Amino acid sequence: MTRDNFDKQMMQRCITLGRQGKGYTSPNPMVGAVVVKDSKIIGEGFHPKPGEPHAEVFALQEAGENAVGATVYVNLEPCNHYGRTPPCTEALIKAKVAKVVVGMVDPNPLVSGKGIAKLKDAGIEVIVGVEETACRRLNEAFSHRILHHRPFGILKYAMTLDGKIATRTGHSAWVTGTASRQFVHEIRTTCDAVIVGGNTVRRDNPHLTIHQATGRNPLRVVMSRNLHLPEEAHLWNVNIAPTLVFTEWGKNPSLQGELRNKGVEVIELSPLTPSMVMDFLYERQLSSVLWECGGVLGAQAIAEGVIQKIMAFIAPKIIGGVSAASPVGDLGLDKMSDALSLQDVTIRQVDTDILVEGYLNEVES
Repeated sequence: MTRDNFDKQMMQRCITLGRQGKGYTSPNPMVGAVVVKDSKIIGEGFHPKPGEPHAEVFALQEAGENAVGATVYVNLEPCNHYGRTPPCTEALIKAKVAKVVVGMVDPNPLVSGKGIAKLKDAGIEVIVGVEETACRRLNEAFSHRILHHRPFGILKYAMTLDGKIATRTGHSAWVTGTASRQFVHEIRTTCDAVIVGGNTVRRDNPHLTIHQATGRNPLRVVMSRNLHLPEEAHLWNVNIAPTLVFTEWGKNPSLQGELRNKGVEVIELSPLTPSMVMDFLYERQLSSVLWECGGVLGAQAIAEGVIQKIMAFIAPKIIGGVSAASPVGDLGLDKMSDALSLQDVTIRQVDTDILVEGYLNEVES
């Protein structure tokens, strides 16, 4: 195996390790580290959650004294500042490693490159950019939060071949097959919150939890301007997962009281907009938010620039009808040349369904 291929293989191992912290590390990144000596792994680690040691520390601990003269692989530039934990650069220097291979530079302009410079000043060889695209993809939510001061927004929807998310009566269970629905549960494990509108609560009475998937249930968020919501709903059972309801000031005070008594957090914001909700969730230290809402709220979220990624599940079914709902409401676009184009598109088959993923260019809000 060539050195380049070996480096790529080790960086992929870092990514696999880092992913073990999915759903738990926010607002920190997912990071894995591997210590290698004589082409053999002698230490591994990943960052489990904020306040816990970083990946490099765990990997160096496992390697012990053998770390002297070793090569350390890590998917994100080692930190060089004191936060909840000491700088990883100091741990690497103290361990007397010979070389550090970094997947990507820290996206924070205030610290970007400083960890690498500290290691080089200590006489450690540093290589940057191995499997960089994959490393950036792993921590796309972390990077977006750092650079834009908002959580990374993902709009997920399921539709038929003719672009419908429900029948003309509003019935929507189920558009896609079992495999796609299970995959959505896996997606939820990677997100800090999942958002729906009032219509989804009234029509579908969703749980918005993970089923037969390993990880933590996300925060469940409901946006309801007038708080016209049922008194009983699966989302009000906060023993399973926490629920946060956003409404406007003074709306339906009696239901607000009932929800709070059940342990549901109710926040009043006026005007209630996707942008304001994402600002609030940023302050709550959230990094990634999955929007599983209907077309009207989805269009508003896109228009306000809080959606960065689209995940569209397409089922081999046809509903037909003019009044059957579509996944994205009116964006005010009159010409096909105005259409929003996705970038970095990937397409995969999920049983009989098709999943199309892609990224939106930043939309001016």
